[in-house]
Amino acid sequence: MPSYLTRRVTFAAAHRYRISSWSDERNEATFGPCARPNFHGHSYVCDVTVTGDIDPVTGFLVDLPALDAALQTEVRERFDHSNINLDVPEFGEGGLMPTGENLARFIGERVQARLGNAILVTRVVVAEDPTLSATYEPDRS
Repeated sequence: MPSYLTRRVTFAAAHRYRISSWSDERNEATFGPCARPNFHGHSYVCDVTVTGDIDPVTGFLVDLPALDAALQTEVRERFDHSNINLDVPEFGEGGLMPTGENLARFIGERVQARLGNAILVTRVVVAEDPTLSATYEPDRS
């Protein structure tokens, strides 16, 4: 029977919402203050949940140092103290919009790639603040 383990990682980053082919007025009408040219920041909280079988010898579901290394590389080193739009190429001009939804999916896919197939990432929750979070759960069907 599979078990689940969740590890939390935090990062501080700035971003803004903007579609370059739209006028400033349309961006502001759609995204409100989140479209302002000077960006805005969050102290993000990211929970990554993995699943697998508990090792009968160690009692662990996952090699925790391996999970921590994946989170360090794919979350903290990539996003912490960054401007997501400017410092993370996949979220640059014409790329992914740096929404919580896209961040959660992006992080989930990157962490999964780093962990391989023995352990599955089942859920990633990215919270911008205590009132707003986005959840990504990969489709395994």
